[in-house]
This record gives sequence, C-alpha cells and structure tokens, in this order.
Amino acid sequence: MKKIAVALVALMSLTAAAEAQTPKDLIAALKVKWNTPTEPFKMIGNVYYVGTDGLASYLITSPQGHILVDTVMPESTTQIKANIEKLGFKITDVKYLLNTHAHIDHTGGLAEMKQATGGQMVAGEADKPLLEGGYYPGAREDTSLAFPPVKVDRTVREGDTVTVGDVTLTARETPGHSPGCTSWSFSVKDGDASRSVLIFCSGTVALNRLAGNPTYSGIVTDYRKTFARAKDIKPDVLIAPHPEMYKMAEKRAKLAEGGPNPFVSPGEFDAYAATLEKVFEDALAKQTAAAQEKKG
Repeated sequence: MKKIAVALVALMSLTAAAEAQTPKDLIAALKVKWNTPTEPFKMIGNVYYVGTDGLASYLITSPQGHILVDTVMPESTTQIKANIEKLGFKITDVKYLLNTHAHIDHTGGLAEMKQATGGQMVAGEADKPLLEGGYYPGAREDTSLAFPPVKVDRTVREGDTVTVGDVTLTARETPGHSPGCTSWSFSVKDGDASRSVLIFCSGTVALNRLAGNPTYSGIVTDYRKTFARAKDIKPDVLIAPHPEMYKMAEKRAKLAEGGPNPFVSPGEFDAYAATLEKVFEDALAKQTAAAQEKKG
C-alpha cells in the first residue's frame, strides 16, 4: 500500500505541474530526463528496452523480424538506433512500428524510424489524423507539442493483431489519454514459464482538459471505458511509455542481482490502474468546478 500511495502522490504532482505550466514550459522542464541516454537491456524473454532514461521504446524480437513499440523525442531518435545495434540487432529487420499514443514524447522519432527501417506504421484508428498531422488533440496550433508527421499504414481497433514470425501483439483500446490510445498485449517465455505482458498506453490526465473546453469530444467517457476495461486485464508483466510508471529503474537493478525476474509482478497493473482512476476523478472534479466558476 505504501508504494501505491507514493505512486499516487507522484501522479498527482505531475498533473498539478501540467496545470500550473504552459505546455512549452512543461516540455522544456521534462526534456532533460527524456533525452538522457541509458544502456539498452533485455527485460524478459524477447523484450528489450531501447529507449532513453526518461522515455520508453521497446524492441520485441523474432528470427523473422522485429517490432518496435514507440519512439522518443525527435532529437533523441539516434539513441534508439544505436541501442538496437548495440544489442546486436539490425534496424532494417524492424518490420512494424507500433504506437501507444500520438504525443510528441512517444511519436517524435516515428517518421525517422519508418524511413530507416522500411517498417509498417501501425496505430489506434482515432490517433491516425494526429500522427499524420503531427499535432496534439485540441492544440493543433501549439508548436511546442508538434512532432514530425508520419504516414500510418494500418489502423487497429480492439482485438486486432500484429504478427511477425511467432510473435503476435493484440491491440487493446484504452482511450482517454489520447483518442486512439492503444495498449498492446502479448506473451513471452520466462524460462519454462509463459508470461502475459501488457504495454499499457497510459491513463494519466497530464495536459488534457476534461471539462469546459475538453481536449476532444467524449474524453471523459473514454477514460471511464479504459478504467472499466483495465479491471479485466490481468498481466503478469506491466510495462509502459514512461519508465517510472512501472518502477523500471528499481526492477532493472534487481534484475542485475539475479533471481526471479522482477518484471514479473502479477497484480501490479490492477493497483496502478486504480491509482490512475482516483487521480482522474479528482482532476475531473477540480476542472469541472473551475469551469463552472468561470461560467459564473
């Protein structure tokens, strides 16, 4: 319970920071950690971390080719390329680029990586116009949130799959954080065991407006759909677009010590989703009250 409380406080602090700063100021403050390099490593089975210290990018490998999930900020895309090669894999063997959600910190390098790999770009259906337009929903004119547009080759909805060799990822619609926010589930081998993995898109409020002039129509309904769906998802392994969402640094340190894989943590997603839902409802109440007060 202590860890859940700490996570809740951290999430609330992030939301408060987003409310207190302009998007430009917030991005500038976060960029330092987001662009700091870190060594790539094997997380579990055929799943590798190839992102930066503050932003996740995952390489899921097979003898027939690889899948890359998310990129980082535009200026740090070269780090992903170097990390993939450092692990002994070829950039040109990446067959698919998958996106969790169309925000600059996870899409910034997609166009560059698509050109470098020749891979197909796959994303949630409702995020396609954002990816191809290179903008944040409800903030098209805000250049601080803009990113290089990327052509989407295929869109997915709930239950659609992407397969390379013996690796299959299943799309789970978890909208709210973005209109087409898509989580990805799949299985990996952990010794003799098979583990279910979830790359959770996100459920944070962050820069989103929930009341008054919402970021997009139906955003509140979407968040609640996601939290309802989360109750039925029971992964053994939780990973996500931001390392702190699943205490990656702490688990990575334990991984180096040997013993059972620390990324295997059944029940972690349930607890995390519950904290997110609480933060969302608090933010909704606060934003609704502020909108009503403004209206008079």
